[in-house]
Amino acid sequence: MEDKSFMERALTLAKKGAGFVNPNPMVGAVIVKNGKIIGEGYHEQYGGLHAERNALKNCKESPKGATIYVTLEPCCHYGKTPPCTEAIIESGISRVVIGTLDVNPLVAGKGAKILADNGIRVEVGVLEKECRRLNRVFNKYMTTKLPYVVMKYAMTADGKIATTSGESKWITGDEARENVHRLRKNLSGIMVGVSTVIADDPSLNCRLDEPSKDPVRIICDSNLRTPFDSVVVKTANEGETIIATSSEDDVKIAEYEKRGCRVLRVPQGKNGIDLNYLMKEIGKIGIDSVLLEGGGTVNFSALESRIVDEVHIHMAPKIFGGRSKSPVEGVGISDIGNAIKLNPVNSSWCGNDLVIENEVIY
Repeated sequence: MEDKSFMERALTLAKKGAGFVNPNPMVGAVIVKNGKIIGEGYHEQYGGLHAERNALKNCKESPKGATIYVTLEPCCHYGKTPPCTEAIIESGISRVVIGTLDVNPLVAGKGAKILADNGIRVEVGVLEKECRRLNRVFNKYMTTKLPYVVMKYAMTADGKIATTSGESKWITGDEARENVHRLRKNLSGIMVGVSTVIADDPSLNCRLDEPSKDPVRIICDSNLRTPFDSVVVKTANEGETIIATSSEDDVKIAEYEKRGCRVLRVPQGKNGIDLNYLMKEIGKIGIDSVLLEGGGTVNFSALESRIVDEVHIHMAPKIFGGRSKSPVEGVGISDIGNAIKLNPVNSSWCGNDLVIENEVIY
C-alpha cells in the first residue's frame, strides 16, 4: 500500500509537465527514506533535467539507502541530458520502484537491467496501468512516429452542435471551455477543417490563467479556401500555422507562405485530403499529438481514416431539437454492426457539463 501511495505522488508530479515536455514523456519521481519523502521532482520542460535528477537535486538529506519511485523506467542513454541510471547509481539509492518500462528501444528494459546489475533492488509494475496511460501520447509516437489524435466536440443532450439558425457559442459553460484550453496546452497541435475557419474565424490558441503554450494550428483545406484575412492567417507569424492542401495553385500557395503559413501538399483522399498521409507528414516534423476540433464532415473523415485515438465529448444539459448540425456527419454508417465503438475511460463534471473521455475501438 505504501508503494502505491508514493507512486501516486509521483504520478501527480509527472502531470505537471503536461504540454511542456513533448515529444518526451511526462515523468515524476519521489525519493523516500525511512518512510518519509526526502526529495521529489518531475520532468519540467523538454531538454531540461529528467525527473530523477530533479528529485536528487531537491533532496533534503543523503539519498543513500533510500527508495526512488519513478513513473517511467530511468533512461540509460545520452540525449539532451546524461543517463538517469548513472545518477541513481552514484547517489547510493538501494531500491528503485518503476511504474512501467519505457517503450523507447534505447531504454526498453535496459535501464532496469543496468540498475539491477549494479546491485540495486528493482521492482516494476506499481500502478502500471495508470503510468502507461499517462504517457499514451509518447508511447504511440515513439513506436509509430504518428501523432496521438484526440477528437473533441461540445454538444447538447440531444446531440446538436448548433441551433437551427447556426448559433454555437456557447453550448457549454466556462469550466468546460477551460478544460478544452487545457487540452490545447497539453497537445502539440490543433486541427480543424477550412469550413470551421470560414464559419467561426477561430484563433485556435490557448487562453489560460497559468503558464501555457499555443498548439501548432493545422487547417485541412483541400482547395485553399482559407481566407487571407482570417485570424489564423493574419497571426501566422506569431503562432505556427500549417495549411494542408491538395491544391496545385502555386501562386496562391506562395501568398500563404508570404504571410507566414507553412503549406503541406497532401494527396486527395476519399473525402477531402488524405488524413493518414497528413499524420505521417506532421509526425515527421515532431508533432506528437493533435486535438481535432473539426466540424461533422472532418470528424467523420478522421474516424473513417482511423486516425482518432480518443473522443472527448462535452455534453451540456440543453436541448436544441430540429435538424441542426451534429458532431459527426459525413456519409455515416448504414449497418449498426459497423458502428465505430467507444470505450469510456473517464467521466467528470465541468460545472454543469458532463465530460466523457473515450478510447476508440477499431
